[in-house]
Formats: sequence, C-alpha cells, structure tokens
Amino acid sequence: MDDVYAKFISRMNPTRVVIDNESCEHATIIEVVSANRHGLLLEVVQVLTDLNLIITKAYISSDGGWFMDVFNVTDCDGNKIRDEGFLNYIQKTLETDALRGLNGVMPCKEHTSIELTSTDRPGLLSEVFAVLTDLRCNVVNSEIWTHNSRAAAVIYVTYQETGGAIEDPKQLSKMNELLCNVLKVNSNFKTPRLTISSSGIMHTQRRLHQMMFADRDFERLEGVKHSSRNHVCVLDCNDRDYTVVTVRSKDRPKLLFDTLCSLADMQYVVFHGTVITERMEAYQEYYIRHMDGLPVSSEAERQRVIECLEAAIERRAFEELELELCTDDRLGLLSDITRIFRENGLCIKQAEISTRSGTAKDTFFVTDAYGKHVDPKIIGLIKQQIGQNILQVKGNLNTSPKLPQETARSFLFTNLFRSLSSQNFGLIRSYP
Repeated sequence: MDDVYAKFISRMNPTRVVIDNESCEHATIIEVVSANRHGLLLEVVQVLTDLNLIITKAYISSDGGWFMDVFNVTDCDGNKIRDEGFLNYIQKTLETDALRGLNGVMPCKEHTSIELTSTDRPGLLSEVFAVLTDLRCNVVNSEIWTHNSRAAAVIYVTYQETGGAIEDPKQLSKMNELLCNVLKVNSNFKTPRLTISSSGIMHTQRRLHQMMFADRDFERLEGVKHSSRNHVCVLDCNDRDYTVVTVRSKDRPKLLFDTLCSLADMQYVVFHGTVITERMEAYQEYYIRHMDGLPVSSEAERQRVIECLEAAIERRAFEELELELCTDDRLGLLSDITRIFRENGLCIKQAEISTRSGTAKDTFFVTDAYGKHVDPKIIGLIKQQIGQNILQVKGNLNTSPKLPQETARSFLFTNLFRSLSSQNFGLIRSYP
C-alpha cells in the first residue's frame, strides 16, 4: 500500500525542472522539484553526469516527503550551457528519467555482459582480453577500475559470427571456465567473482561502485600504510537526529556522483546537503540517516563511513598517465594493445572502452610496474609499436598532479538553509 500511495503522489506531483541562465554569471542553474522517493537524488545526479555536465555547486533538500534541489552546472570547459536545444534536452531528460527511475536493469539482447572482480595484478586485463579473443568475442564497451589491490570490470561483448549476444550454453560455460582460471591466478586475498549474463544492462559506473563495495575494497590492507589525500569527517547532530558528513578533496568530474553512490551502497539517505567547488578543491556536507531512520550510532560505523567515502573518491582519481587510442575496431584489438602494454611494463589502473560505427575509442590510465610515473621513453617505444597517430598521450608526461593546499571551510546546518534561500531559490524565476 505504501508503494501504491507513493506512485499516486508522484503522478499527482510530477517532476518540475526549472533552468535559469540569467541569475548566475558563470553557471547554468537547474532546479528540480518533485515528490521525494528513495534513490531520486542519485538518479538526478546520474542524469547530469551522463550529460557531461560539471556540477560546481549543489544545494540538496529532500526532507518531509519533498525533493527540492538546485545544481549549478557548466560544460566540460567551464562555460554556461547556452544551446537552447541542449537545455530543452536536459529538462526533458530530467523530467522523464526522474519519473521512471534509472537504477534498475534495462533489457538487452544485443550484448553479453561480463562482470568480474579479482585481485589486481600486472597483465590481468591482457589475459582476460586474450581469452575473449580466442572465444571470438568482440569487446564493444567496457570499464575497468582498480583500487586497493582489487580490480573490477564490466565488459560487454558480442559474438563475432552473429554480431549479437552469446546464447549457446556451451559457449557461455566455456567462457566462464576459462575466465575463472585467469581470475584465480594469484588471488591471495579474496575469492574472485564472475557473472556472465545476456538478460540486461545496468548503468556501468553505478554497477562498478556496487561491485567494488561488495568486494570490500575500502578495507585497508594489513601492513600497508594508508595515506589519503581526502579528508572525511563524521559528526553527530543530536538536536536534529542527523549525522553530519563533511568531505574535502580535490575536485574532479563525477565526484558528487561517486560520493552519493557510496552513501547509497551503505544504505544511507541524504536529507540535506551542500556541495561547493572552488580553486580545484571540493567541499561536500551531508545530513544523513540510515534507511532505518537512525543516525550513525557507533565508532565502528563512523570509521566504516569514512573508509567507504575515501574509497569511492579514490577509485577513479585520474592521477595516472592517460593514453587515448582511436582506430578501426577489429577482433583481438584490445588483446594486442594490452599485451603491448604488459610487455613494456605498464599497469592499467583504469580503462574506458567504447566502439561506435566501427571505430574503437579507448582510454587507459597507466603507471609503471611499481605504480610510479611512466618513463617517456617507454611511451615512445609503445607508440612505435601501435602507431604514432593511433595512440595519443593526454597531458604532460613529466607533470605529476598536485593537490591544492587550501584549507576547507565548514558549513553549519543553519548556513545551509541561509544559502538555499538567499543565493539560489530566490533568484530562480517561476515558470507556469
């Protein structure tokens, strides 16, 4: 009955999206108002992230059964969104996707999906892609993350002979057997996990967060000194029965999405929040409770929240050397590329694989075998083997990223609502 009532309220009060391009000089302001339901905040942020919008500020309020959030966004170059067609598309996408929900499995018969988690080791991806090539499977899309000696990958493949999903049970069984053999090599810490399915697809990055969390990549390894550049603080707000979580870190794309994924995976609900980015640093503050309505109640739970949020931020910090490959797609391409990387001592820390209209566009974040910066001479040798125009280096080979040294401000609960009323909501025009 509660679910029926929630759907009735949602239909009676459809999501309203207001886009204001006048009130702020440097950003487009998007206001989303709706009847609240579990997971809506993450879905809205997921839509904005998938549209390659950069969220520079956010004011979150989803208490009392209503969802009323404001986002300041720019394009990837830091400019306001001025294209009217794109603005209309943003509004329509937010209104339709917020109504139907995003975090379920979407039916798909075009690809076979492979999900795997394992101990990270040099050459792991090379061996996985070699197995798929031998099975005549073409990788059409994939994302791979590594963190804290763990690796997770979501890989979508088609069968070379049919161009569609693999349906033969014997082929699927053989694939499962061979990939399990690869994952079991040197898996000293935990049992590897492998799932092969043709039933549907889920948002890849959302799924990777779930997989890494389930694999407990946030647990700190014994004997390994942990030093995080991120500052997470978990405090009590007893007068309002919330737990206050503040996060200070280097700013980067998709940071808000990653943080909210972690809170959702830990079964916490965000009731109020503020996100502000300035000078390459990000400040996030959230007022949360567990889904059972209780705040954080023990020191062990507090420490777990800190470790999980740090892990979510670190999973794709993009501090490794970025290599971009663009060439005609073919069977075995990834097997050949990752073999060349392995033979030249490169370790793949993250990868994004995509194929569009017969063209492969892949991005790799790499280090040397010891996790250090790659020697430019090695990159030169690899480019000679792959092709000077096929493999491009993004950024400066000799530049290592630096974290800003500024200290962060803390935003008190009362300041949050003062900011909401005076800085944003009062500035946004009301449309009929």
